Amino acid sequence: MTLSFSATRRAVLGGIVAIMLPAAALAASPEIFTSNGSGLAMGGYDAVAYFKDGKPVPGSKDITTSWKGATWRFVSAENRDAFAAKPESYAPQFGGYCAFAVAHGSTAPGDPKVWKIVDGKLYLNLSPGVQKQWERDIPGNISRGTQNWSRIVGK
Repeated sequence: MTLSFSATRRAVLGGIVAIMLPAAALAASPEIFTSNGSGLAMGGYDAVAYFKDGKPVPGSKDITTSWKGATWRFVSAENRDAFAAKPESYAPQFGGYCAFAVAHGSTAPGDPKVWKIVDGKLYLNLSPGVQKQWERDIPGNISRGTQNWSRIVGK
């Protein structure tokens, strides 16, 4: 099948527009970062484990729940049930996007191995270097991120 010039141009322009959209617009749910279109939140790490174990722990593909259009994995049914009862208490802030990027009005992937709990809330950053920048003004970055978040997810 041969595309006409205008159909070809529309396809190319559509691809360019898709590339220019913010990462949040390309996710299954703009509120939750899922890598590579997998639909998997936090790269499969158990959100509850950060609070219970004080470290990132990969969840099991057999122990999951769905929340805000993403699949969340857990190490135990107990952790899954705790998350399901109060997901806002365990899910990373800014949907698991990099807290430093959100503080600066954009999005970047949050790495579940680069994390910090502040005032009972989980934050992820893109990399250890970015996290060091974020840590220079945690209260200010959280405040700016909170102000930017609703605009970023299009609420």
